Amino acid sequence: MIKQCTLKTITRAVGVGLHSGQRVELTLRPAQPDTGIVFRRVDLPHPVDIPVNAYAISDTRLASTISADGEPGSPRIHTIEHLMSACAGLGIDNLYIDITAEEVPILDGSAASFVFLLQSAGIEQQNAPRRFLRVKKAVEVREGEGTDEKWARLEPYHGFKLAFKIEFKHPAVDATGQQVDFDFAEGSYVRDIARARTFGFTKDVEYMRSNGLALGGGMDNAIVMDDFRVLNADGLRYDDEFVKHKMLDAIGDLYVVGYPLLASYHAYRSGHGLNNKLLRALLTEQDACEIVTFEHTKDAPRAYVHPQAVTAW
Repeated sequence: MIKQCTLKTITRAVGVGLHSGQRVELTLRPAQPDTGIVFRRVDLPHPVDIPVNAYAISDTRLASTISADGEPGSPRIHTIEHLMSACAGLGIDNLYIDITAEEVPILDGSAASFVFLLQSAGIEQQNAPRRFLRVKKAVEVREGEGTDEKWARLEPYHGFKLAFKIEFKHPAVDATGQQVDFDFAEGSYVRDIARARTFGFTKDVEYMRSNGLALGGGMDNAIVMDDFRVLNADGLRYDDEFVKHKMLDAIGDLYVVGYPLLASYHAYRSGHGLNNKLLRALLTEQDACEIVTFEHTKDAPRAYVHPQAVTAW
């Protein structure tokens, strides 16, 4: 049987929010089978639980934000995608995340620090079947036209693979790989995807800071570019780090559906908003998906038979 997983022990981290610049503490705790991933705002007079699901996403500008009951005015948590990506990459099904502010700390700008935290706590199987969301027919969402076009699609696949293409028309980005294909059965999320950092342009950072955003951003937690080049002294971690970070984000955005996907994901210039729109289209399309379990490992996709939790960097 393919089983659900949680942490063995509690683990903690301290950092700052990318946009708020506010100090924030995270405590990651084991959770019972079928709990899912639940954020808890412990800084409020009365702690508020915010379970992760596709309809809890209330804002997708610059990051994925969840709110209690999906209401924009309710207690919320920004920038969940990197932590969610790490949970997806390591196969974490059940987890409580206590947080002391309304934004997940950016740490190094990738999912690598979250992977380290989760692996340090240890990952254990639980005596409950892991439930998968199997895509049964293709679902696609599109926005814009011509040079502004972007789209994302999910198709049936016995496993989980992704293909992402970007187009920024910037010299530093254009000099790197613009497209990446990744199959969880063939590659290592920890080695191949998790270390890709978020990125931004100096002209945009200046504008965002004037509007109270990106207050915690810098070269220690992001790739920063001027009009021509990467400004970070240590350069890039991957030859195609920009597109790999977009894929890292997509893995986290898709995992908010609450189950690991059995699907093939293709995207062109997609972002947090379009990824969530795709999930909602999938869930509302009649007969487009179903929940399945695997009693015997021989019937399960190879991507999910061997956990990523022990994969080396």
